[in-house]
Amino acid sequence: MSTLPPTGQLIPVDAPFSAAQESWLAGFIAGIAAAGKRAAGGAPTTTVDVLFGTQTGNAEFLADELVAGAKTRGLGGRATPLDAVTPEQLAGMSHVLVVTSTYGEGEMPDNAGLFWDALQASTVPRLEGLQYAVLGLGDTSYDEFCQAGKLLDTRFEQLGATRIHDRVDCDVDFEDPAALWSAAVLDRLAAAAGAQPAASGPAAGATPSSAAAGGTGVGRASRPGSQWTKRTPYRAPLVVNRLLSAPRSAKEIRHFEFDLGDSGIEYAAGDALAVVPHNDPALVDQLLAHLGADGSADVDGRPLTEVLRTDREIRTPSKDLVADLVQRAPASELAAVVSHGDKHELDRWLWGRDVLDLLRDAGSAAPTMEELLPTLRGLQARQYSISSSPLAHPGRVHLTVASVRYGDAHRTHAGVASTYLADRVQADGEVGVYLQPNAAFGVPADGDAPMVMIGPGTGIAPFRGFLHERAAAGATGRNWLFFGDQHRDTDFVYEDELTELQERGVLDRLDLAFSRDQAEKVYVQTRMREQAAELYRWLEDGAHVYVCGDASRMAKDVEQALVEVIRTGRCRDEDDAHAYLADLRRAKRYVRDVY
Repeated sequence: MSTLPPTGQLIPVDAPFSAAQESWLAGFIAGIAAAGKRAAGGAPTTTVDVLFGTQTGNAEFLADELVAGAKTRGLGGRATPLDAVTPEQLAGMSHVLVVTSTYGEGEMPDNAGLFWDALQASTVPRLEGLQYAVLGLGDTSYDEFCQAGKLLDTRFEQLGATRIHDRVDCDVDFEDPAALWSAAVLDRLAAAAGAQPAASGPAAGATPSSAAAGGTGVGRASRPGSQWTKRTPYRAPLVVNRLLSAPRSAKEIRHFEFDLGDSGIEYAAGDALAVVPHNDPALVDQLLAHLGADGSADVDGRPLTEVLRTDREIRTPSKDLVADLVQRAPASELAAVVSHGDKHELDRWLWGRDVLDLLRDAGSAAPTMEELLPTLRGLQARQYSISSSPLAHPGRVHLTVASVRYGDAHRTHAGVASTYLADRVQADGEVGVYLQPNAAFGVPADGDAPMVMIGPGTGIAPFRGFLHERAAAGATGRNWLFFGDQHRDTDFVYEDELTELQERGVLDRLDLAFSRDQAEKVYVQTRMREQAAELYRWLEDGAHVYVCGDASRMAKDVEQALVEVIRTGRCRDEDDAHAYLADLRRAKRYVRDVY
């Protein structure tokens, strides 16, 4: 490859440039020459395959960072969803990094289940030629913490792969441990390959945490408006707080709108918005009073009252607190339940109880406030599916939220974020928010493709955004929505909008299921079965199917109904229907946003 002559020979002495211009041009030419030398060195000899399993987008974001970090170290890199990889393709890879979240009670996330099923087959190829490492994302409040990562790590080892680095299991505050793990793994790979960094210094746009850990990749700051995180949320004015459900409803569903102002946040229909809440001051006061603690006491330079209101999780008891109270109060009701060793019984007993409830149960054995604080988890942001479209609602983001309230004659309880938004943020008051992208959950790229949306209750949120998005974009694909709740006259949220969208020809079909308007309960899956023949025709026409809502029951019931629709439509057995559904999942034509 030819090289450029010295810059002095390229810029004539009589060229009409100032000294500053000549200096800039000389640097520009030198940069081209340096790039040419790097290119002459050939392509990277080691390619890192980063495979991710994600439910909300965090694992995919980290996978993208890993690929960027690999390239800054002179390595090749590519990120791929786990379900897009077959065991045979895996066996042909040399260096694999797996980043996966865990869904539900220790299950694989939606885009990793098929991969895991295939990896357990008796005919799966051996992986002796593969080097790997696993990063798990999870939540320590669940018993099966990071179980998906643990299972994959063990299975890779069983199949003969060589572990590059020990697995790290990250709690909800994953950024720093993930950055440290990523830097350590990539540095080890780069050293083994003898790779030369593609550029000096941290990667452009690296976040402080990733830069400190060695510049793992292109951080959140490289995304529009993504400098806003749980640590540095954007203070967005809450400009609309409107009750959607009727006053007589057993539920309280509200519509919220935030002004994005100068945040630079650019969201897509299907993304989520994280809300950074504050605890109810009344609950904080009750907790202080019960323990006889002074709210003005200093805690790391801040009043205790403020720490409890903004920093600590006092609504959901942590595992550490449960274990501590069992040891302190072995005669308590909590200790009796734990002694049975039945996880489901413990979950039932804990449901609806907060930290104050458990302290009261412990009686005089309860810890002091000083002893309690280390057992409280950090107060977490709450994520909500965005219910608007940036095309139809520029500069604003909408949420559809059910306010959580319940109790008995002794105490009332309330959801942390839902009632924070409903009750304690004044008109135009500011709320800390940041974007949680979900690249897997969005309208079809093909505007002509049919779309089937299944979202009862607040599960309608992203589909309101989908419909507005398709209307604003002029998409011609047919749209079918299955929606339901308890009663039509009190719980049919966005009825006027949906009616208008039908009249405009945007919403082609609307099937409603109000479970308590008749003697026999009717759900969205009931309507799916009733429309099985037509629904299968939509699938054969290339429809994309989306599900949003409760993961524990609704999503599972909907999936079973979908399997029955396919089995009936194809006149074959259930195994064939499951295979058909797996193909839809691989093609990203069956995706879920469940919680």
